[in-house]
Amino acid sequence: MRSELLQLAADLAHREEPFVLAVVVRRRPASSAQAGNMALITAGGDFHGWLGGSCTQPTVVREAQRALADGQPRLLLLTPDPESERRPGVDVFPMTCQSGGSVEIYLEPVLPAPRLVIVGASPTAHALARLGQAMGYTAIAVEDDLEALGRSTAVSHAPCFAVVATMGENDEEAIRAALAAEPAYLGVVASRKRFAQMRETLLARGVEAEALDRIHCPAGLKIGARTPEEIALSILAEIVEQQRSETAQPPVKAPQPDLEQEETRPLWALDPICGMRVTIENARHTAEHAGRTWYFCCGGCRERFLAEPERYAAAGSAA
Repeated sequence: MRSELLQLAADLAHREEPFVLAVVVRRRPASSAQAGNMALITAGGDFHGWLGGSCTQPTVVREAQRALADGQPRLLLLTPDPESERRPGVDVFPMTCQSGGSVEIYLEPVLPAPRLVIVGASPTAHALARLGQAMGYTAIAVEDDLEALGRSTAVSHAPCFAVVATMGENDEEAIRAALAAEPAYLGVVASRKRFAQMRETLLARGVEAEALDRIHCPAGLKIGARTPEEIALSILAEIVEQQRSETAQPPVKAPQPDLEQEETRPLWALDPICGMRVTIENARHTAEHAGRTWYFCCGGCRERFLAEPERYAAAGSAA
């Protein structure tokens, strides 16, 4: 990997910003890519590096966004003949580069560790911090300074899970602060009777009932937990169960072009001046003539077309 990509990856990881590493694992001539070529794609779609011709970038960036969304790696194949090269475990797309050839690119999403914010100084809170770290969470303990809870989540791109384990110390204030952080999960270590009292107090203070309905209390799965460590285990098990249920959706198939789709929504068009294939989705140079959109590889070809549109339109229509 080039040193600048290493530095960029390190900077993004330090800022807890998700990104995708893409590497060429196989190529066939006349693709300009070489095995080992690498690129980094940010969550915003910025592309850094080299994977061959620029015509591969729109597909790679789009699939990188999907990898960040579902957290799953994927293997792409861009080839001039997608129908004949389909195989299990590979998402196949048409190669639109004029030079032809094919290239296989592996995408690996790099996601920040999820944050586990634990409010309170109870034995259960301490056990949660220890077990959460062992499970790969970034455990953040908030004891007295509730404002620190908001600061700990404001600049992070990582998913956040929160547990209030104050055991009678500023329970309502802790819950309000935790709700303000908008965690994906909020559990409260308390009895149902005690939580009913807290709920009435919070409603009176203006907290919406819908927000309170999303709270898990008593926090954790019913496993007969008694010790602080067992309670911590049950809470983390409930968090994992929620995460898995949210991501356990049928895999979305990569769009596979067929003849009908090619006729109604072509992926590329020929530049009527130079004959180069132009990817329609990302075309920068276009012109309207005779009720049709024409696509060009560069501004020069577009200017030549506009100077004699009838001449080049006739040639382009016949191609």
